[in-house]
Amino acid sequence: MAVEQNYSNHVRWYPLAHFVVGPLLLLNIIWQGVRLYQEPSWNQAEAVVFAVTVIMLSVAARLQALKAQDRVIRLEEQLRFNRLLSPEVAAKAANLDIEKLIALRFASDVELPELLDAVLEKRLHSSKEIKTAIKAWRGDYLRV
Repeated sequence: MAVEQNYSNHVRWYPLAHFVVGPLLLLNIIWQGVRLYQEPSWNQAEAVVFAVTVIMLSVAARLQALKAQDRVIRLEEQLRFNRLLSPEVAAKAANLDIEKLIALRFASDVELPELLDAVLEKRLHSSKEIKTAIKAWRGDYLRV
């Protein structure tokens, strides 16, 4: 952990996916498209279809990992709600949208009840509003 996490730097970049695989796949689809344009053939068309398929596979793998991680965050936050809040409030909080739960994970234990009240009373609507309202940021350094 080199830098303390906060709202302005909490976005997590996965270098292999974002800066190596993604750009290489993009270059490949462009290259295959240019080759298909220059030399139209079924073989080149097949290469373009394969390049598109590999991009779709890459995106699907990334989205599946993020969805699994979102489920873990939901479970962690429900356990945290049960530990910090009354049973009634914890039950209401468990029914929040996953985006709001994910945003609330950054709130410290001290300010969580206040922020949760604001979310439940619909004073904070979006994950961005929730995150910007957090004063004592609780970093998530394990997200991929």
